[in-house]
Amino acid sequence: MNKAIISFAISLVIGFGLGYVVFGVIMGDSDKQPQVAQTEPTDATSTTEKQDTEAVKETASVDEANILNSKGCLGCHAVDALGLEGGATGPDLSKAFTDVEGKHGKPIEEFLKEPTSAVMSGVIGGNPLTDEERTQVLDMLKQASEK
Repeated sequence: MNKAIISFAISLVIGFGLGYVVFGVIMGDSDKQPQVAQTEPTDATSTTEKQDTEAVKETASVDEANILNSKGCLGCHAVDALGLEGGATGPDLSKAFTDVEGKHGKPIEEFLKEPTSAVMSGVIGGNPLTDEERTQVLDMLKQASEK
């Protein structure tokens, strides 16, 4: 009887710990988005600084409407080509638009509807993408693959 209680307590602690790691750390909080300072260039600002400021503004607008962030993709994946930092659990998605078919045997459009990998089946199966969301993801991944 005593062993059963101890085993139960240990299992409970491990279960809550794993739940915290998976849903609290890896999945992240989709409401939290990185804040990027936006400043207007002055007349005294050099051309390079103006270009840098425009790049920051573009990155900020990508982050604000980023489907990959809002759907939790960046909890496991990064997209280095777009400057999107994310988790290291999953592969970088910079070349996913062109590489998925070779790795998973179906075009990315189909993969996002019905993934062939066990992990992504569970993730997308539990929170399927709408047609509009799928289009947004495809647009971002296509943009990443072209850089």
